[in-house]
Amino acid sequence: MVTDPKAEIEKALRKALAEEAPQLAGTAIVLERPKQPGHGDFSSNLALQLGKALKKNPRELANALATRISLDFLEKPEVAGPGFINFRLKAAAKHAVVRRALEEGTDFGRGRPQRPESVQVEFVSANPTGPLHVGHGRGAAYGASLAALLEFAGHRVEREFYVNDAGRQTDILALSVWLRYLQARGMVVPFPADGYRGDYVREIAGRLADAHAVRFERTELDFSGALQDADRELDRLIALARGALGDDWALLHRFALDEMLADQREDLEAFRVSFDRWYSEQSLHAGSRVAKALDILRSRGHLYEKEGALWFRSSAFGDEKDRVVRRENGQLTYFASDIAYHLDKFERGFDRVIDVWGADHHGYIARVKGALEALGRDPGRLEIALVQFAVLYRGGEKVAMGKRSGEFVTLRELREEVGNDAARFFYVLRKSDQHLDFDLDLAKSESNENPVYYVQYAHARVCSVFQQWGEDPARLASAGLEPLAGERELALAQRIAEFPELLASAAAERAPHALAFYLRELAAEFHSYYNAERILVEDEALRAARLALCAAVRQTLANGLSLLGVAAPEKM
Repeated sequence: MVTDPKAEIEKALRKALAEEAPQLAGTAIVLERPKQPGHGDFSSNLALQLGKALKKNPRELANALATRISLDFLEKPEVAGPGFINFRLKAAAKHAVVRRALEEGTDFGRGRPQRPESVQVEFVSANPTGPLHVGHGRGAAYGASLAALLEFAGHRVEREFYVNDAGRQTDILALSVWLRYLQARGMVVPFPADGYRGDYVREIAGRLADAHAVRFERTELDFSGALQDADRELDRLIALARGALGDDWALLHRFALDEMLADQREDLEAFRVSFDRWYSEQSLHAGSRVAKALDILRSRGHLYEKEGALWFRSSAFGDEKDRVVRRENGQLTYFASDIAYHLDKFERGFDRVIDVWGADHHGYIARVKGALEALGRDPGRLEIALVQFAVLYRGGEKVAMGKRSGEFVTLRELREEVGNDAARFFYVLRKSDQHLDFDLDLAKSESNENPVYYVQYAHARVCSVFQQWGEDPARLASAGLEPLAGERELALAQRIAEFPELLASAAAERAPHALAFYLRELAAEFHSYYNAERILVEDEALRAARLALCAAVRQTLANGLSLLGVAAPEKM
């Protein structure tokens, strides 16, 4: 059984080229799957590429190459058009993938690279200052699907969530919770315009009161003297809270942060997104990793002082300007933490690091890669995958979004409305760096226009056929497949054969959307076949062969859906 016809054809084509034109034997050979079935199962434009260099008519060269190729699983190669070489697999070669899918089961499509890489995928990494919203959901779905694809492709993958727990935003969260706590206990206190206003803040404040009763009350406090500038007013109130609470400020801060992180973790796990490590920004400072990274940059001459601040010469590494790593007041910037964090990633020994960022962070790429280069690390080992925001539509109208006001649509609300499966599938329907219009009504519909329903229904249809048949599917592993001779059957088998190649390509190109497209195409071909042919026919040999084909379709759909974090239901 030929397990990789494409590789065998490439090998034969290279041998033919070496015989016909030895001086060009190293030319890259590309085999494509034609969009039109009439053009064969694979096609090469090699003769068109080399005709000019060899001073030969491309069609004549194609004929010369084609006559040198004879493989037992291939029909005679055909030359078409100005010089394309088209290859058609014999029926038995197409049948082989059906057998392979049944034998390999949940491992069908799994890659086995000669040199697997250790890859870290860091994604979501939302500020722990509020519930996850629908924008975070797209990053979560993309990152989880990409990590699953890379792992299935044979690489060692670690999934990481970076917890921004050391910055001013978490101070604002702690302040917001404290003020709501005081209000709930009957105190009249001002609430800043730029505080976190969502209901979740009141809920955390309620749990704070349940856990600590009156511990955080400070009835003697004077909140007067509000400043007009919103940012300065926040800083004033944070300083007031720190002074009034003393050591209890750290306890309040930790409580609010832990509550928010627990909510995010629970939300993600319910969304079928899990992480191997939750990495704390605070640990970078506690472990002196930030100081270490800055010391390395200083020793290599990449830092300088100006106007009381410490700057990194990022403009020397392709950034538009230099960046501050320590402000005039002595506070380290987020960028300083990011430098240390990325150094730590490479010190942990990953061959490749993939960061999944929101598209609004595009301008950040040059400075982070520049910092790695300045630290003596290879910036080419860091990849940045940008994820555009998802825009929700309901009834044809755009759903409004906001954040501190509490008016944003949470990931939890989205999941409750359309379900995990629709959310996971819809999020990866387009390339991550393209805008996504998420139609809530379509995602909930039970129709062929709903892509996730359409794919899941194909899986459920196969399950229904097997339920009607009522016998053990394991018997089909040895079924004779010769009766599968119809055009639709062979096309379906060929589509299944594309699955391992598609997975390898989707992993290499960081493109989960390619798998979503493939599953829709496979489902469409199966539905067409199901509607045109009876599966449970009287002829026992034909029935067994068709059931084996259906079983291979079911396995392929299940494996693909699993990689996207989508269920493969047996009933719809």
